[in-house]
Amino acid sequence: MELTNHIILLGSAVVFVSVLASVVTARVGAPLLLVFLVMGMLFGEDGPGGIAFDDVQLAHLLGNLALAVILFDGGLATCYKDFRVGLRPALGLATLGVLITTAITGLFAVWWLDLDWLEGLLLGAIVGSTDAAAVFSLLRSNGIELKQRVGATLEIESGSNDPMAIFLTIALIELLLNAQGNIGLVLLTEFVRQMGLGALFGLAGGFVLVWLVNRLKMSAGLYPLAIMAGGLCLFGVTATLNGSGFLAIYLAGIVIGNRPLEARLEIKRFHDGLARLAQIGMFLILGLLVTPSDLLPVAPDALLFALVLILAARPLAVWLCLLPFRFSWREQIFIGWVGLRGAVPIILALFPLLAGLTLAPMIFNIVFFVVLVSLLIQGWTVIALARRLDLEVPPSTHLVQRVELDIPGQQELEFVGYRLAENAPIVVETSVAQTRLPPGSRLVAVLRDGRLLDQCGPVTAHAGDHVYLLADPGDLAELDRLFVAVPETERLSERAFFGEFVLAGEARLADLCAFYGLKVPSEDGQLTLDALIRRELNAHPVVGDRLQLGAVELVVRAVDEDRVVQVGLKLPRADR
Repeated sequence: MELTNHIILLGSAVVFVSVLASVVTARVGAPLLLVFLVMGMLFGEDGPGGIAFDDVQLAHLLGNLALAVILFDGGLATCYKDFRVGLRPALGLATLGVLITTAITGLFAVWWLDLDWLEGLLLGAIVGSTDAAAVFSLLRSNGIELKQRVGATLEIESGSNDPMAIFLTIALIELLLNAQGNIGLVLLTEFVRQMGLGALFGLAGGFVLVWLVNRLKMSAGLYPLAIMAGGLCLFGVTATLNGSGFLAIYLAGIVIGNRPLEARLEIKRFHDGLARLAQIGMFLILGLLVTPSDLLPVAPDALLFALVLILAARPLAVWLCLLPFRFSWREQIFIGWVGLRGAVPIILALFPLLAGLTLAPMIFNIVFFVVLVSLLIQGWTVIALARRLDLEVPPSTHLVQRVELDIPGQQELEFVGYRLAENAPIVVETSVAQTRLPPGSRLVAVLRDGRLLDQCGPVTAHAGDHVYLLADPGDLAELDRLFVAVPETERLSERAFFGEFVLAGEARLADLCAFYGLKVPSEDGQLTLDALIRRELNAHPVVGDRLQLGAVELVVRAVDEDRVVQVGLKLPRADR
């Protein structure tokens, strides 16, 4: 009984300290994953904690369970609209990109570490997947909003490249254990089976779970448990049939997160907290498992291997995979640099240990060292690089009072409150506000000095009043533009990014050229700015896209369903 109490005390203290550490790391810009790994190492047998933990099977079980929960939550948080601009390049990076990274790093391992070519490719496959989720946590904690094309590509890649790396790792281990038959045929068969079953069970299971949960009447607290248990069942069934359980649970999360759903608010909050707990537990366990003194003998080779991965393999894979999609060189550099390695490579490094491969301990230590180097070098420079490459866009929303509502019938609405400032963009009079509000929004109440104003007659809202509205989530950005007084420093930042003037996307190019004395081919004169930008980009336009037109620069300011509705105009600076 005393041992049980000690374990509960130690476990809860570790989690509590980890949560507090996340607040500190957000301020200093350190990757949270690095902190948890280091804490696990400190609690381990070489650290002050002195805990001897070497149960690879238990670490593999907990790691796979945590990774499934994290991928499920990532799917729930992925919006369909991001697929429009990020799906195709992300799938290229998640499949062909992982293969290229595996080949380059694997061949280097064969040459430098004197490994068999299958062993070298195994090491390359283990470090083939990225952990962009850690990067987004770092960016969000520092208030950075990336261009949608870059952000969507990284987010979708982070969820879909893990199954590819897992497939390669398992297939190569099987080949090492039983190198008979046609290797190419074995890999192709495994790929079709794992990805096919993963996609089938994930998509079908996601729709079935939505249908089932929306028809069950239960306590609100049981809905999140039903969704979680259903997702893990899909993972287990798919994996038992030799499919990719990780792909299945990620796709199921995407389907569930983008369909009308009962108790959506409780489900989102529950899985967000559960995913964070899974991250903490997984990283601490993996930190406990490693013996820091065993890293020193492989440190020189592992450092060189990490540099090849960071500076050669990942950038080359990104460049080749993004060639058909016309990403700018700035975007390619950033995506190439954000190849952050995290928990997945360490979990995959457990597979050779479980399989009993001779070189498994060396592979595990090299992979762990590579992850540490990646977090130290890439993790600490992501924010500075995003700003240096001008990939940060001004925030589209601002901090206001906001409460999500669970409306019967799975309709999504939010209760939004604003405190009007002197320089708010709109002066609210009830009748005027009703006509200017987005179609999915309604004015609910106006409070002045803590008193609810009578809305039977005309009511004028003054500076200092609190205005409350019921709104569709898709209208929140427009409401922010109407009611939020943007600070002068932020307004100057927007002007520096988007330019001095705002033009309509329907404005004709000929009129712009006549006003600013620009020269364009006569046949282009009748084009609208929207048509011109979409033609030159040859891609889905997103906020922040730029087009040089003579001496001026056009910057996409607002997009609605693939149509550019607002364009910023940046004039040439006198000091250029």
